[in-house]
Amino acid sequence: MSTVRRLSVLTERFAWTFGAVCLVAYGALYVDGVLGARRELARFAMRQPAALHPSRPPDLSLWGAERISAWRRTFTEPAPPPLAVLRIHKIHLEAAVLPGTDDLTLNRALGHIDDTAAPGAEGNSGIAGHRDGFFRGLKDIVPGDDMELETGRGKEVYRVQAIWIVSPEDVSVLDATPTSSLTLVTCYPFYHVGPAPQRYIVRAERLERE
Repeated sequence: MSTVRRLSVLTERFAWTFGAVCLVAYGALYVDGVLGARRELARFAMRQPAALHPSRPPDLSLWGAERISAWRRTFTEPAPPPLAVLRIHKIHLEAAVLPGTDDLTLNRALGHIDDTAAPGAEGNSGIAGHRDGFFRGLKDIVPGDDMELETGRGKEVYRVQAIWIVSPEDVSVLDATPTSSLTLVTCYPFYHVGPAPQRYIVRAERLERE
């Protein structure tokens, strides 16, 4: 076999091998990310009654590529125990709510906004999420839709009452409320390139138990 032919065969073999390695590495990263999400939700379940089993990994189909990568990287870092799990079945959302809204927290899960009521407590509980990640699906929410919040006290159902688009400086949406409320906050527009100029607000009120 000539030297040129030999080099051509070796180059082709290297290309196939490299491609196979890349596919395996990508698959391993994806599986690790999904397992990481399950671990985060499982940590919540272990702190709660045995009847609670939140275990669904997030639906990544609407997420931005950079957000998916950031989410996968978070599971090498420690995190505090979740405060709650938020479920919105209409948009296939099930996500842990962690304390704080720093970048690591919001890449990993949803974040409870400081100085607002604790999830499930009386008053207005603020929960933040990325518009190109966990909260992308809020674009399809309308008044009348329901969501479920699970805490150590059990499950509660909240119904969407209003949706606003406000400036980042308008924090009045986080003011205390006379009833138990959830205020979901994300950036807007959802598909804006670069830092988003506005905030998308979804307010839901707890339904009274029958």
